[in-house]
Amino acid sequence: MAQNESASGAAEIVALEWQGVLSRDAGIIDPQVPRSAYAHSELRQLYPAVSHGTLYLSRCTRFPYSRDVPTVFRLVAGGYTVIRLSDGAELGETATLDEAFTLVVENLPPGTGPAIDGTADDL
Repeated sequence: MAQNESASGAAEIVALEWQGVLSRDAGIIDPQVPRSAYAHSELRQLYPAVSHGTLYLSRCTRFPYSRDVPTVFRLVAGGYTVIRLSDGAELGETATLDEAFTLVVENLPPGTGPAIDGTADDL
């Protein structure tokens, strides 16, 4: 498969997954979370997944997924914390989702581009 075909395939996979995530029931994830992430063009090109009410973003479309894109978690006391799971780094706390996802964008791994059709081992 040519590189541009692979990139096109990955983009389609990512777009379809975003459609699913954005239409999930509020009992699965607060709809504002994926909407806030999707508002950032840098995050819109990453592969989204939802687990336990949290949105995870990956630089690849297949398992094992990358764990180096920071993740936003809701704080019990209000606001959000942003953590990079690959090394456990706490990148900061914010009052709003937009601020949290801006912090995610600011802490993307160097060279982050559209998700690839592959695994973390292929990055």
